[in-house]
Amino acid sequence: MAKDAYLVLEDGSVYQGEAFGAETSGYGEVVFNTSMTGYQEVLTDPSYAGQVVVLTYPLVGNYGINARDFESRRIQVAGFVVREHCEYPSHGLSTATLHEFLASQGIPGIKGVDTRSITRRLRSRGVMMGLIYSDSAGNSAPSQDISRVLHESTTEAALARLRDIPRYGDIDFVKSVTTAEPYTWDTPSDVPGVKYRILVADFGLKYNILRLLRSRGCEVMAVPATTSAEQMLALKPSGVVLSPGPGDPALLDYVVGNARKLMGRVPLMGICLGHQVVARALGGSTFKLKFGHRGANHPVKDLATGRVYITAQNHGYAVDGDSLSPSLEMTHINLNDGTVEGLRHREWPILTIQYHSEASPGPRDNEYLFDRFLAMVDDAEG
Repeated sequence: MAKDAYLVLEDGSVYQGEAFGAETSGYGEVVFNTSMTGYQEVLTDPSYAGQVVVLTYPLVGNYGINARDFESRRIQVAGFVVREHCEYPSHGLSTATLHEFLASQGIPGIKGVDTRSITRRLRSRGVMMGLIYSDSAGNSAPSQDISRVLHESTTEAALARLRDIPRYGDIDFVKSVTTAEPYTWDTPSDVPGVKYRILVADFGLKYNILRLLRSRGCEVMAVPATTSAEQMLALKPSGVVLSPGPGDPALLDYVVGNARKLMGRVPLMGICLGHQVVARALGGSTFKLKFGHRGANHPVKDLATGRVYITAQNHGYAVDGDSLSPSLEMTHINLNDGTVEGLRHREWPILTIQYHSEASPGPRDNEYLFDRFLAMVDDAEG
């Protein structure tokens, strides 16, 4: 029999469901994602470090877990919330259930909750800290009165815990998700000879960035977020990608400083957090969104062509368009709320996007941006 579990939000709201995954508690900033598929990529996306993720799509786990769709070396979320969990997945590549995957890495899940209600609350009140815990009474079925008292006391303890833990925006999660050592991405046998050496500053990269660059004939090396600009330039890169990642860019002065030293010396592409880092390096500011952009269906307009792209997004902070340096040109905007989605430097070879050109999960409509970056690299090399 399933064990009762609860999601407690810092505003005092409580959602009861059933535990799955690891039999432990977990806490973090509670956010929602609107993607209909790609839960394995979501779970392993380092940009979700420190967050409890609520999926709005009602059925999760129906195609299991496979060895191909990892976007990092481990699960990154602090907890997982779903409406219905499929216990019997059907897919030829599946090697484990979602429950087994979460349990194997110590991540708690809760199923059978009203994810629509949770999402509506987060949209109206903004993201907030939350905690998942399971009923310590297990299957012993205490009397109704005792069960109620146990639940109320545990909920109060959960709320007290939420008041004591550090806020999501106060933690530098980049240092916890970045690679400890530089590494070169594997070379597929069917990829043509190497034309460019591209470094990817790992603020919380997804593997698909490395895959797509390698498939375009690049030698690709990921380096730790703490790697200095001088160390990167000593590797003689053709270009540098500043990767996505978790948390508040205002905490990343060491990253911003390195990015500033690279500007004008090597072509740069900033993705998501990397985009915010570039803006801050040139004097811009960032701010926290009420509930963020997380999903695979966000419309973004290219201001040069007027074309609208459907994009994959995962971020809780955005660049303040009014703070932009005159050296930066806004190239893309979000059609839902008008926030900045892309930048271009007027003199130096720098382009940035707030969304995920590598998708995973999401539409592949925006992979062309890697080609645009490499064209910029080609021009810089003459």
